[in-house]
Amino acid sequence: MSWFSSDSLELALLSSEAGAHAVEQRAIWARIMPDQLPELTLAILDPLALIAYLATGAVAGLLAGLLGIGGGALIVPALIAVFSDLHLDGLWVPHQAVATSLATIIATGSASAYSHHRRGGVDWSVFGVLGPALLIGAGVGALFGGAIAPLWLQRLFALFLFYTGARMLLRKPQRSSTPFPARPRLLGTGIGFGALAALLGVGGGILVVPFLARHGIALRRAVGTASACGVPIAAAGSLGFVLSGWDRAGLLPQSLGFVYWPAALAIVATSMPFANLGARLAHRLPTLTLKRVFAVLLLLVGIGLLRG
Repeated sequence: MSWFSSDSLELALLSSEAGAHAVEQRAIWARIMPDQLPELTLAILDPLALIAYLATGAVAGLLAGLLGIGGGALIVPALIAVFSDLHLDGLWVPHQAVATSLATIIATGSASAYSHHRRGGVDWSVFGVLGPALLIGAGVGALFGGAIAPLWLQRLFALFLFYTGARMLLRKPQRSSTPFPARPRLLGTGIGFGALAALLGVGGGILVVPFLARHGIALRRAVGTASACGVPIAAAGSLGFVLSGWDRAGLLPQSLGFVYWPAALAIVATSMPFANLGARLAHRLPTLTLKRVFAVLLLLVGIGLLRG
C-alpha cells in the first residue's frame, strides 16, 4: 500500500537536489517493478538505512582493527541484508554489496597502509612486485563478476565466508618459511589473488597475509604490506564494477555502476575512526577468543547466504 500518491512522490523527488536523476531512476523502476515503486523509493530514503550503513561501518572498522580481518567479510553480507530489508531482492543486490564494499576499502585501506608505513610495517619491495599484478587481477575479476548471475555471486561469497571462518578456527602458528617463488609465478599469484579479492569485495588480506608469512615475512609486516596491497585491489575492483554495471536497469538511485555511493560514504565515515579504536582494544581484549566467536559468526552467515 502506498503512503503517498504518485503525484506527491513526484513533487517530493523534484524538490530534492538530485530530483532530476531520481525521476529518471523512477522511470526505470516503473518498468521493472511498477507495483512496488513508491514503497521502494521511500525505503531507499529511509533514515533507518543510513543508521544501518553507519552501524555497519562502525562494526566492520572495529573488527578490522581488533582482529586484523578485512572489513569486506562483514560489509558485504551486511549490505545484502540491508538491501533485502528494503525489498530490493532479485535485482543486483550481491553485485552492489560487493562493489560498494570495494569502494569503502579504497579509503580505509589507504589509511591503514599509511599507519603501517609510519611504523615501518610495509615491505614496499614486495608491494612493488605484487601491486601491479593485484591491480590487473582485480580489474579482470570485477569485470567477470559483473557477468555472474546475482545468486551465484552470493553463493560464491558464502563459500568464501566458510573458508575464512574455518581458517580462523583451525589456523596454527606458522613455524617455517619457504623462499619466494620466481617472479613469473609471483606475478601469477598476484593476479589470482587480485581477481578473487575483487570478485568477493574484500581487500585480499585473508589471502595475502598467510602467503607473505609463509614466505618468511614477519606477521606484523605481512599485515601492513597486505593493507597496502588492498588499495590497488579496491581501486581497480571498484572501477571494474562501475564499468560492468554501467547503465544496468534495476540499480539503486545514486549508484555509479554497481557502486552505491550513499552506503559507501556512510560506511567509511564510521569504519575509519572505529578501526583505530579496535587497534587500541586489541592490546586489552582476548583477541583469540573473539576471533573464534567471529569465525563461528562467519560460518552462520555463510549458511544464511546459501539458503537465501
